[in-house]
Amino acid sequence: MANLPPSLSINPSFADQNPTIKAQKLASFEHLVRQLRNPDLREDALHDLSQRKEMFLYVAPLLWNSLGTIAALLEEIVSVYSFLSPPTLTLEASTRVCNALALLQCVASHPDTRMLFLNANMPLYLYPFLYTTSQTRPIDYLRLTSLGVIGALVKVDDTEVIRFLLAREIIPLCLRCMEMGGELSKTVATFIVQKSLLDDLGLHYICTSAERFYVVSKVLGMMVRSPDEPPSARLLKHIICCYLRLSDNPRACKELRHCLPQNLRDGTFSSFLHEDPTTKIWLQQLIHNIMR
Repeated sequence: MANLPPSLSINPSFADQNPTIKAQKLASFEHLVRQLRNPDLREDALHDLSQRKEMFLYVAPLLWNSLGTIAALLEEIVSVYSFLSPPTLTLEASTRVCNALALLQCVASHPDTRMLFLNANMPLYLYPFLYTTSQTRPIDYLRLTSLGVIGALVKVDDTEVIRFLLAREIIPLCLRCMEMGGELSKTVATFIVQKSLLDDLGLHYICTSAERFYVVSKVLGMMVRSPDEPPSARLLKHIICCYLRLSDNPRACKELRHCLPQNLRDGTFSSFLHEDPTTKIWLQQLIHNIMR
């Protein structure tokens, strides 16, 4: 087990506990992490750690720095690749891998391990789950959890993270998920596109290529126009934010005058936005921008 720096500690919720109890809590986490290296004990350890990960502030450095732990998590991930096509993955196997992905999400979101995670090209191990077009429940569960890992990376405004993801074609993968994923997968994928666009590098990436702009605009429009699956209020918020950010680019703004869905202009979603004044203002600003 790796030696943790003195600053690593149990979540402040345990601050009122005595040092003996704190040491016992830390020892419990270390014991579970050691169990990840044992294939016979790994499934239970994955479940317990994924359920308790919020109890320990520095679980990410613990996972990253302990010998063989990341390799064990990757072993779980790659072990199900062969069940993606044709889609024969069971829900039980999917849940086990999702527990491993939940631990990787901790590593992706922690400031001490985020760039180490990127420099090791760890997100690429998730791409097979985003490439698949299967809509079975076990695979959509994997898709959603993988998107959650990417979403954790982009939550913090960091151009280097966006640069990494753009260079590795994350936008086309998110667009694929926005086209055929479940409601939650669409929402998280759209959030990732939104965060990419909010960075100047991402806006430049999409708007300097007519093909990229039209593909993004087409998928956003498809989700808005869908008569069978209208977007949820949360998804609609992310879609409107994407359109608003696109309107900051003069060329894209000009094109949006022609391709912005009519039901974003005519009040179709007024009832959706009644309880969300921020998104309502974004939509008004979007319409103002394209009408100038």
